[in-house]
Amino acid sequence: MAIEQHFTIGSVSLHTRTVGTGPGVIVLHGGPGAHHDYLLPQFDALARDRTLHYYDQRGGGRSPVGREVPVGWREQVADLDGLIDHWRLAPATILGYSWGALLAMLHAIEHPERVARLGLVSPAAATAHGRQEFEDRFAERMRDPRIQQRREALQQSGMRERDPETYRKRLFELSVAGYFADPGKAKDLTPFRVTGRTQDAVWKSLGDYDLGDRLRRLSVPALIMHGRHDPIPLACAEHTAKLLEAPLEVFEYSGHVPYVEEFEKFVGVLDEFLPKSGPQPSAVSSS
Repeated sequence: MAIEQHFTIGSVSLHTRTVGTGPGVIVLHGGPGAHHDYLLPQFDALARDRTLHYYDQRGGGRSPVGREVPVGWREQVADLDGLIDHWRLAPATILGYSWGALLAMLHAIEHPERVARLGLVSPAAATAHGRQEFEDRFAERMRDPRIQQRREALQQSGMRERDPETYRKRLFELSVAGYFADPGKAKDLTPFRVTGRTQDAVWKSLGDYDLGDRLRRLSVPALIMHGRHDPIPLACAEHTAKLLEAPLEVFEYSGHVPYVEEFEKFVGVLDEFLPKSGPQPSAVSSS
């Protein structure tokens, strides 16, 4: 059974969720400005022989903050480091998804001695240039006539008045369809919302970033997982893998959401990499 609590880290109250037993793994959701719920229920399949620690990052989900509270990348890194202390996990295993993978890398750069290993799923690009490539590709996908036609049909269906809950779910599915290799699988993603102020503040705080030199100096076991059809270019994941001297596991039938699109492979790959009760995973080397 999952345990949900709020912990004060610094001056911010963060919503947390812990499930499983065994060695601890911190799970970082994407966004920025989203919340951990949309990783469920799929990520919970990893809570066999290990403990998963989720939290809503400051400024998103059930960890709201006032408009005067800073929510940039340095604050997000400090929160993560505080939770590592709170959960007594140093050096910690961190599993990050999308923006959460970039947050994991930023933390490792700032506190390399506090990290035991990194699992990076569909990682956001390690450079501002790569992020712009993603933005351009995603916008192009969302202009797909099939998505536009479905959106127009939904708006004209009368469902908004007849069945508001189903209407909102269908609208969400269309809003994320460009992330999937098969847009029809968007229905299997748990809906989520993004707090725009937090999202904007994090990217603004990063500026014209390039983590290359600092990632190259890291020495930490890592694994990168990336969908062949992700709007974040595969070349970005290849670049990150090269910098970290880490293996790259390509999901041939996935876009940005391999934990939905290739669930069994997703669980199998990470179950071998993440620490668990019993025999421990071996160190991962570049292939």
